Amino acid sequence: MPHHPSLRIPAGALCLATLLSACGGGSETPAPTLGISLTAPAPANQVFTLQVPIAVSARVTVDGASAPDGTAVGFSTPAGSFAPASALTRSGTASTTLTGTMAGKQTLTATATLSGVTGTSTHTLYLRPTPAPLEILVPAYFYPSAGGSDWDRLSAGALAHPGLKLTAILNPANGIFSSTEARYLQAAQDFTAAGGRVLGYVYTRYGTGTRSVSDIKANIDRYLDLYGRGLISGIFLDEMAANAASLGFYQEIYTHIKSRDASLRVLGNPGTVPAEGYAGVADTIVTFEGTGTGYASYDPRQTGDWLYARANNTQAMLVHNAMTCQAMQGAVATAATPLTNAGLVYATDRVFDYATRTGNPWATLPSYWTQLLATVAAVNQGQALPACP
Repeated sequence: MPHHPSLRIPAGALCLATLLSACGGGSETPAPTLGISLTAPAPANQVFTLQVPIAVSARVTVDGASAPDGTAVGFSTPAGSFAPASALTRSGTASTTLTGTMAGKQTLTATATLSGVTGTSTHTLYLRPTPAPLEILVPAYFYPSAGGSDWDRLSAGALAHPGLKLTAILNPANGIFSSTEARYLQAAQDFTAAGGRVLGYVYTRYGTGTRSVSDIKANIDRYLDLYGRGLISGIFLDEMAANAASLGFYQEIYTHIKSRDASLRVLGNPGTVPAEGYAGVADTIVTFEGTGTGYASYDPRQTGDWLYARANNTQAMLVHNAMTCQAMQGAVATAATPLTNAGLVYATDRVFDYATRTGNPWATLPSYWTQLLATVAAVNQGQALPACP
């Protein structure tokens, strides 16, 4: 039988023929797909209060599966500090706690690196200053008749709740007068003696010039000169514009009020979220005036996220068509949330009909006036809301 020499195949050739991928030849192993997403706070919950700890979590995946335990995730934001700043995953999730220190709209970032691949996720947060207790702002557009009126109920309410700030808007003759009226003077005196505060009502016709700046200034001066600084603690500028084009008009009015007394409080009522510049022409802005149903869907993030950089007592709401005590309590509870960030509140069951443009929701106090007082006091004290009749 003929002898055949041994057939020797070079090791490299064998590798090429049978073990190409295992020996490193051909295409390289693809890099892993790294996914990272911030899972807490939830997207629906974006508004928080400074110095209140916020739970933050990030989910990390590799090729769709949970990242190995111990994968490091770094957290950062210019608006505060994390404890810890870098957290390790467990079952694919890393958790930390954020303490916010800067109010306003902020960006939260989570970053992870694995096998040389880096993934990043961002989340928008809004941080508001620590809120002051709620105040009640009453459009007291009713006459203080002899023998008992809603002004007497205002004074009684202030006496019954000495820890609650009550502010009433005085409106004699729609703010146009040349002398004091005895009944309004007495009502204002009784209310301030009970601990309340009084603002003088001045309408501005939306800065169109239909009412001149000089007329508005004269109106303001009559409150201070005739009713006196001892009774008038500020001015309520109604029918305020919301567009940036009218800012100069209101800046002149604001400057005039502060020139009379820098401590006078200026409230402006555009009834909606105005341009950001209005923060410089009013100490407090009525950012919502409308129905209780409408207030339930009020969301400043859509049109005025700049409001979160401001304290809640620089923002007010006036709600009408809140037909029951329960509806009123719902509106007050909404006002107290970080989302709405309101500081001055009012709700009434009196009706304004938008279809016919009829009705005066401020002509009397609401039927649930005493419950409104008790509800705001309970919210401020962190207590259960009082029962409705």
